[in-house]
Amino acid sequence: MSEQLFDLVVRSLWISGTALLLALTWSLPLSLLLGLKKFRGRKILISAFNSLLGIPTVALGLTLYLLFSHAGPLGFLGILYTPVAIIIGQALLITPIIVSLLTSAIESVDPNLKDLAKTLGASERQASLAILGEAKKGGILAGVAAFNRAISELGIALMVGGNLAGATRVMSTEIARGVTTGEMALSIQLTIILLLIVFGLTVLVNLAGKD
Repeated sequence: MSEQLFDLVVRSLWISGTALLLALTWSLPLSLLLGLKKFRGRKILISAFNSLLGIPTVALGLTLYLLFSHAGPLGFLGILYTPVAIIIGQALLITPIIVSLLTSAIESVDPNLKDLAKTLGASERQASLAILGEAKKGGILAGVAAFNRAISELGIALMVGGNLAGATRVMSTEIARGVTTGEMALSIQLTIILLLIVFGLTVLVNLAGKD
């Protein structure tokens, strides 16, 4: 593997991995809330997240561009065309995936488990973590699906990242650039690597999840 390919792969993994960790910071508690609590508007929220599963990346990318551009309300942050902008965009993109899949996994856990944990002296937080532990298979699948979506997307990385060499250029944007400039060999190599990452992670998780 050439140094150029290696840099692109590492940068892509780092950006999408960081986006996944960022998305988990709010997706985990939100999934626990939706999966364990009953409150007015809960079904509407779940439906909203489900409907956002297929949000076009170009739509989210354009929205973030307008927010982060110099004339936008968040232009003062100066993060347009930086890895930070891509990380934020990808984190928002994969949030519905994590929340929808993890909420479903939590709902599938025996509802009496939380009461049992409390009976044994567990706190509310400990009982919730016990539920999350039982839903770990679904949680891992949600994480892998979210990561695969992030590392494969193009619209956000291109619109708020700018595809700057050595800074914000990732595998998906380089594949697109290679096609437009006639560098098909590079695009094909990157496509194969990207597919190996996506399929490889999915296969490993499925094998690990078998009883």
